[in-house]
Amino acid sequence: MQHAPAVTRLFLIRHALVEPSARAMLYGAMDVALCDTALREEAALHRWLASRLPRPAHWVVSGLSRTRATAAAVFAAGYPEAELQEEPDLAEQHLGEWQGIPHEALAERLRHAPHPFWPHGAEEKPPGGESFDEVRARVGPVIEALADRHAGGDVVVVAHGGSIRAAIAHALGLSAHQALGFSIRNLGLTRLERHGADWRVAAVNEEPWTPPAPE
Repeated sequence: MQHAPAVTRLFLIRHALVEPSARAMLYGAMDVALCDTALREEAALHRWLASRLPRPAHWVVSGLSRTRATAAAVFAAGYPEAELQEEPDLAEQHLGEWQGIPHEALAERLRHAPHPFWPHGAEEKPPGGESFDEVRARVGPVIEALADRHAGGDVVVVAHGGSIRAAIAHALGLSAHQALGFSIRNLGLTRLERHGADWRVAAVNEEPWTPPAPE
């Protein structure tokens, strides 16, 4: 009798909202801080994540401080504090010379048409940076390695909108252009499962369920 393959589950969380001064510019892989006001306002969501995430689980962060700070907020909300493994290749897209410029200054620097749902196309490579095609190429091996190391277990990954889109693209065999069509919310929970060699997307931007109001 053939046994079903072990299922490895990855729970990917986009970091909390960054400070307003960073949101006013293209920050990419810059190490910017979280917004203290937003952290207080999102306390209920931190508590939901603390109760929703599996226990035990292996915890992974990208290496940028906003992912560590987001993990700390979830621990403070009731999840038992866990050791954080650092995976630098899960960082946000490096925008090179674009990092730090205001959003309105981007259009004149583009060499390709922008994506319909993103300020620049997947093939656009900023001077000194990387394209989103390259982000997809570096993130795929990382999630495969995590699934190999923790086969049959649960992994919580606190990362970035770009690296989570890239992970979805890898799981579904999508192009980088297609992956940019996904909207990944701050503190949104995306769940990927690897069944043997095959990936499944179980949820994108999962959120607390609210029962309907009585009629």
